[in-house]
Amino acid sequence: MLCKHLVQDQTHVPLLLDPTKLAPFVDPLPLPPVLRADQGTLVRVDMKETEQRLHRDLPPTRVWTYGGCMPGPTIEAQSGVPMRIEWRNELPSKHFLPIDHRIHGAEKDKPEVRAIVHMHGARVQTASDGYPDDWYVPGQSRLHTYPNQQDAATLWYHDHAMGINRLNIYAGLFGNLILRDAHEQSLGLPSGERDIPLTLSDRLLTEGAQLYYPVSGNSEAPWVSEVFGNAMLVNGALLPYLDVEPRRYRFRVLNAANARFFHLKLAGEPSFQLIGSDQGLLAAPVTKTRVLLAPAERVDLVIDFSSMAGQRVELINDALPIMQFRVGSGRVNDTSSVPAVLRDVPRTPESAATNQRLMTLDEYDDCVAEPMLMLLNGKRWHEPVTEKPVLGSTEIWSLLNLTDDTHPIHLHMVRFQILDRRPFDEGEWLASKTIRYTGPAQPPPPEEAGWKDVAQAWPGMVTRIIVRFDGYVGKYVWHCHLLEHEANEMMRPFEVVAA
Repeated sequence: MLCKHLVQDQTHVPLLLDPTKLAPFVDPLPLPPVLRADQGTLVRVDMKETEQRLHRDLPPTRVWTYGGCMPGPTIEAQSGVPMRIEWRNELPSKHFLPIDHRIHGAEKDKPEVRAIVHMHGARVQTASDGYPDDWYVPGQSRLHTYPNQQDAATLWYHDHAMGINRLNIYAGLFGNLILRDAHEQSLGLPSGERDIPLTLSDRLLTEGAQLYYPVSGNSEAPWVSEVFGNAMLVNGALLPYLDVEPRRYRFRVLNAANARFFHLKLAGEPSFQLIGSDQGLLAAPVTKTRVLLAPAERVDLVIDFSSMAGQRVELINDALPIMQFRVGSGRVNDTSSVPAVLRDVPRTPESAATNQRLMTLDEYDDCVAEPMLMLLNGKRWHEPVTEKPVLGSTEIWSLLNLTDDTHPIHLHMVRFQILDRRPFDEGEWLASKTIRYTGPAQPPPPEEAGWKDVAQAWPGMVTRIIVRFDGYVGKYVWHCHLLEHEANEMMRPFEVVAA
């Protein structure tokens, strides 16, 4: 529930663009430039303000970018080959989106513009992880080292500055990293020009095509609990099209939205194969006709257009198209394949866990003195660390959701598996802190049975994940990836300690 003083004050809303009035499918799908980091060389990426045309019929939009484009360059890396990236903050000194100075880490004594890059899904030392308090200001840079000692996967990078990353990402600070390995490259999957990132986001735009970030109507506390736009962007473009041949294509789909879940299908609901999730390939392909993608989740899809020659096929979110595939009619010799076995993904047995933790997802809406508050385990960010897993140990975390929202929960540095979800009696928990289950445990569907770094914690459910804390000692972060929630205290540190 939102507090009364946080209800949108319509008198402060500018005239907004209606994207349905734009001509659809007149712009080709933009493909971000590729930065190669697979030889261990130093890569430099500037954060800077620029203008980008989101549609043929709109004026350029002011955005903040990595490398001059939104999304930023697609970084290509090789498993086992370390890479070094110098992230240089060349942004302006003033923010163009509304800062809420009552949010922790965004107080008035902090610089308006701050940034720190988090490589989402990377197993990396804490100094290069993008810890939220490690922000730096325009004119400064940071050198991050990524060992890449992990399986092939589609990772992504985005801002993580405490208190304002919701604004920085909305402004455009996000991009993809594709980590490859020899095993994946041996499978014969679609590759090269037929291996395409699709980065999804949503925005509100003024009639002048400038970004609008909604506010509460209270100038002292402009934060709102979620932000949903009506302009659906694919690789930073409104309603683009992609020319494809009648053959298989691989699409690495990322949800980079602040809060929107994408419900994707192809018009007419032909099937496709889902071959991977957050942390790489599944054990075997899963045939699907639709897929649900929470913020920060990735799915790896193979679509076979061979039966759609000469057609125009729309990719649909809910009931609205967001892009179009224009399938050629010529004959093509397609040598790619999707093997029945993709890789070995052994399920981690519960017996491997040496510790279990119960973690509550909490919402407080008594807003006499402050905005609605969401916490993890009833703790604010600045309180002492309470989760200290031992390096090399395995733990089960039970995420008990006491809110009405599905929260995509992300743990930095590690990958995990979803064990199950089980409904419980919320009233009994609130009355006596006793868990009484009201139904059987539900194992994850096949598309969630691989390695993950984001878990959808559903309302009224206990979602259990099993995590091995491989990697490095030091402080890391776990949080809800609904960015407005994360900014308002739904984020906590954890510390991996030596055995």
